[in-house]
Amino acid sequence: MSGRKTFRGLWRDGLAILDGGTGTELQRVGMPAGVSPEAWCLAHPDTLSGIHRAYLDAGAAILYTCTFGGSRPKLAPYGRTDVHAINRDLARVARRVAGRRALVAGDIGATGRFVEPFGDLPFDEAVAIFREQAAGLLEGGVDLFVIETMLDIQEARAALIAVKDLCRLPVMVSMTYEADGRTLNGTDPVTALITLQALGADAVGCNCSTGPEAMVPLIAAMKPYATVPLMAKPNAGMPRLVGDKTLFDMAPEAFGAAALELAAAGANLIGGCCGTTAAHIAALRTALAGEAPQPPRRRALAAVSSARAHRIFAPGDPLVVIGERLNPTGKKPLQQGLREGKLALVRRMAREQEERGADLLDVNVGVPDIDEVETIRAVVRLLAAATPLPLCLDSARVDTLAAALRLYPGRALINSISGEAEKMAELLPLAARYGAMFILLPLAGGEVPATAEKRMQIVRDVYRAARRHGFTKEDLVVDGLVMTVASNPRAAAETLKTVAWSTERFGARTVLGLSNVSFGMPGRDRLNSAFLTMVQAAGLTMAIANPSSDALADARRAGDVLLGRDRDAAAYIAHATQTAPSSEPGAPAAAQGSPEERVREAILDGNREEIVARIDAALAAGIPADRLVDDRLIPAIVEVGDRYDKKTYFLPQLIAAAEAMKAALARLEPLLRQEGNVRA
Repeated sequence: MSGRKTFRGLWRDGLAILDGGTGTELQRVGMPAGVSPEAWCLAHPDTLSGIHRAYLDAGAAILYTCTFGGSRPKLAPYGRTDVHAINRDLARVARRVAGRRALVAGDIGATGRFVEPFGDLPFDEAVAIFREQAAGLLEGGVDLFVIETMLDIQEARAALIAVKDLCRLPVMVSMTYEADGRTLNGTDPVTALITLQALGADAVGCNCSTGPEAMVPLIAAMKPYATVPLMAKPNAGMPRLVGDKTLFDMAPEAFGAAALELAAAGANLIGGCCGTTAAHIAALRTALAGEAPQPPRRRALAAVSSARAHRIFAPGDPLVVIGERLNPTGKKPLQQGLREGKLALVRRMAREQEERGADLLDVNVGVPDIDEVETIRAVVRLLAAATPLPLCLDSARVDTLAAALRLYPGRALINSISGEAEKMAELLPLAARYGAMFILLPLAGGEVPATAEKRMQIVRDVYRAARRHGFTKEDLVVDGLVMTVASNPRAAAETLKTVAWSTERFGARTVLGLSNVSFGMPGRDRLNSAFLTMVQAAGLTMAIANPSSDALADARRAGDVLLGRDRDAAAYIAHATQTAPSSEPGAPAAAQGSPEERVREAILDGNREEIVARIDAALAAGIPADRLVDDRLIPAIVEVGDRYDKKTYFLPQLIAAAEAMKAALARLEPLLRQEGNVRA
């Protein structure tokens, strides 16, 4: 009993029953505290077999191997380095028990370290760690894999990539959420779903940390957007500490009854986590008997994500703006910063565009004579923590896009894939591997097609090639190709025809690099904003533009209202009553506030790039070191902690602020010593 077809049959034919808790069951039968569960189970295989067998007899259709802590970082503290053998042998224990009665899922848990760009574990090292574990499980005879109890979406990505690169077996991925409905790193369930199902997960869901009732809204939130089955493995209620023991009080019958709500919310695979026993799984099977499964409601989903947010491109939604300013073309300060590896301006420009209403950020680091691969990696690392906006990765180089897509902790939009045969051959498999959406650029033969009809044919050709890699029309965005009216008076009309056809006939989302239409003309904002209203009426989905332009912002919001895309005119009213002054395209933000206040802002922003320079500016203004510490640094880091407690900040921002604080104190410490004010 194995293979993707069998796994699919489990949840299509009915609700699939997963097994229950392993760690709490091992403790119940005598495993002492302070030992490696994996090593202990290898020494007591009959005990582990008994737990597996009890779940099998209770009705579990999928048994998890006892390898949750079977990665090298988890085994190392116990002096075990035989990672492959441990995972192989524990998989064989489950395999012998399951026989042909159940599937065996190779269980992969977290390493206990946060992964780049949110932690110190390099991403490729994390992939290698999980690949090593997965290889042992694969040799042990597992039918599928489960990546579970993940706190960090980037660690889940690393594990999923490792398994998908190793084999073609199904992979389930399960995150664990805090009481506020987000992971410790700030990822909500829909964002995680978008990232993981696009990357190739065969089922997505949640486990641990809560009982079944609290898991219902998480499943319900994901179901409308799921292209894969959803899984739920709640605890037996909320834990309570009695002495040195953690107890779970939810009785089997209550657990089974509560699981009905999970099924009604759309879960397809349901089991138990901490505190659940074979009795809980038996009650679950009885309660769910005869319940009809809810298959995924979508075949594909037009959406992108970052680590902390997502954007779904639904028909009739307001125009999406992709901020264009993180492109060094014509921006000497940005070019210089990228060449020198100084990314403070990147942070500021990202923040400004976010504040001015950008929905995504286009990121291009194409400067001559730089290491573009390392630069894009550095920018992705920075932006992953600095902004929740999803990224549109923009490069003519395949190696640059590959590096960015691998590291990016979400589902990106690629800008772009053209009809050039070489580009399609290189970029379509790359986009498919990392689950990215892409902008379809109707160029071929080294020429810009002058007519809409020629562009339409290239769109059809690229889509035909993309389908062979599993893409649907939901996964691409057609670029209408804007050329300047300065050289071709018909340019705008041909673009309008392309956008209208792509929307109404071809059935795809559309995008334009808006400012191209006015290149070489005076009064560019007037032309850009007038053209924007025209293409909005033709059905334009998104525009690559400068969100700081007041004229464009006015046209965007007005167009959404007039086309019925802004419910109750809410966004328009907010914009019209709170419009902020614009900034010059490409210019750095003007310095705001006093030198002391800018030090405080650097801590709140986690601005590691500029904190020392801002400290120096405050010192040069005559502000004593102890006053900076007492009046600015300490209150700022306390405010960061308060925001984290209130869940307006998440772990990436907390870490960035702490690193900025560390750099500030390192700069001030010698001065504090001179002043006789050394802090403990």
